Amino acid sequence: MDPANTPEIASAVARVDEAAAKGLISAGGVANLKVWLTKPAYARYRKRLVEMVAAGKFAELDGLFWEVIPFGTGGRRGRMADLGSATINARTIAESAHGMADYLKEVKGKPGGRAVIAHDTRNRSVEFARITATTFAAHGLSVFLFDGYRSTPALSFAVRHLGCDIGVMITASHNPPSDNGFKAYWTSGAQVLPPHDQGIIECVAKAEEIPTVDFDQALRDGSIKLVGEEVDRAFTAAVVGQSLSDARDIRAVYTPLHGVGETSLYRSVLEAGFRQVEIFEPQRKPDGNFTNVPKQLPNPELPTALEPAVAYAKQTGADLVLASDPDADRLGVAVRSADGSFVDLIGNQVAALLVDFVLRKREKTGPLSPDHFVTTTLVSTPLFGAIGRKHGVTVVDDLLVGFKYIAQTMDARGADKFVFGAEESLGYLAGTYCRDKDASIAALYVLELAAELKHEGKTLLDGLDQLYGTFGYYLEGQRSHASQGAQGKEQIDAIMQAFRTSPPQTLGKVRIERVRDYRDQVIRSVPGGQKTGQLNTTKGDLLFLDSAAGPIQFSIAARPSGTEPKIKFYFFARTAPPANTSLGEIKTKTAAEMHDFQESLMAWVNGVLKGSSRS
Repeated sequence: MDPANTPEIASAVARVDEAAAKGLISAGGVANLKVWLTKPAYARYRKRLVEMVAAGKFAELDGLFWEVIPFGTGGRRGRMADLGSATINARTIAESAHGMADYLKEVKGKPGGRAVIAHDTRNRSVEFARITATTFAAHGLSVFLFDGYRSTPALSFAVRHLGCDIGVMITASHNPPSDNGFKAYWTSGAQVLPPHDQGIIECVAKAEEIPTVDFDQALRDGSIKLVGEEVDRAFTAAVVGQSLSDARDIRAVYTPLHGVGETSLYRSVLEAGFRQVEIFEPQRKPDGNFTNVPKQLPNPELPTALEPAVAYAKQTGADLVLASDPDADRLGVAVRSADGSFVDLIGNQVAALLVDFVLRKREKTGPLSPDHFVTTTLVSTPLFGAIGRKHGVTVVDDLLVGFKYIAQTMDARGADKFVFGAEESLGYLAGTYCRDKDASIAALYVLELAAELKHEGKTLLDGLDQLYGTFGYYLEGQRSHASQGAQGKEQIDAIMQAFRTSPPQTLGKVRIERVRDYRDQVIRSVPGGQKTGQLNTTKGDLLFLDSAAGPIQFSIAARPSGTEPKIKFYFFARTAPPANTSLGEIKTKTAAEMHDFQESLMAWVNGVLKGSSRS
């Protein structure tokens, strides 16, 4: 008898249907749980699932099965568990690797190829990297596996350096300790893009029995090869080779937040000749629990994550604090101000400083032309584009969220003409060595710019004020609404639908004039909803609300996250360059109106959610 047709399984399936009729488990949870209960490929999980069903643990089961965890802007990422279609576990990692290998075979028209795999310091990252390697090897791929934890940009570099067809990074970036993920890279060293992402998903969905090999035997027969120092040396040389200044007199504290950054960022800045960059010892040790990071949240976008290193920097007289996330592709920066306190810079501010620095330096080494280009995303600061246009280069600033779109633009336009790319979430890149954001190159340029400004008696804060004096004052901010499970997705969908069909007409003192909808590729009037224009960009679930003309121009972008269960709101304000008003007064007024603008938006969102819960 098929084990799936036993009375025990039939009884469990019947109980799942009963729970669904009572609203105890979502439709997605029912469908995915039944697959795991009945299909032979999931036989090893049946005993545990039958026990959970018998115990009536339907809320827990729904959390494990409400969806098939998707590929988003950063690949597959989520909460770790022992089982479940909606979580990161041994089965979903193996499915991901199997789907990639199957899809590569379809694209090539034959088996074989080359793959490289890296992992960060998270819990279970070594396990998941080995599962990926043994799955690839079973498909006949020649596999290169890093001999220890490495950065995401080092993996991107290695895809090209080792001549691989595909690459995988096991990481959940800056997520909490509970999470892990599978970042998929294609031949260019960039994260997978359409149609490859959908092709991989379709192959994952077909996965039944997944082939594997013994890891130790694969090492002995050479189907899996360990790599390390040779690739590290080449990567470091590529980063240091992008140096734009000889200035080195700057004191900084660097924290890897218990991640991999010492292997890439810290090694690169030391190799570049910075002798006054000290690593922050309490957060140096690789630790998947991120023990010494406040709230165990290793996200350098959060000021709290930098607080311990900032406190140390105050004691030691350092000029800067630098922090990379666990896979070292993002860089956070805090700057000592005139009164000795530290100011955290947001990603948009660092992006503006660095694109200006790189363009000024590049102009001195050779002429820049309109063929040269800088790139950023739709939700990053408009100041980035204003700086680029002033320097006479092409600005590509209408990209969807995700650094893979910057990488795609590099290859489409010609990487030899690529000058600099950035996104607001602390991601930066220059050069052609990599096709993903890299905290190493960002740290190199931040240190060089800060050292040059220090020689003039200034800081990065003064550098920002110089830009504001030329281009106007730009202020950005972020809020988000987090949701969990199937009900959370319904909430996010309700918010986005309300933005499209009945957007707010005023927020605080600001009158909303139009909606730019990048899913439908149209511009609509507010109020009225009449179509007033057409967008000609890549489609994505993103929309903007823009204010009417005024002394301060406001916009909001709304976007469901591609990697986390939440909807993000990005706020933008611009005030003209100071004339009869001081920059300080402009900053104060803009900040006050921005606060009211944000609070009004979040109140509107709460109203939408209350309305949707009653319907």
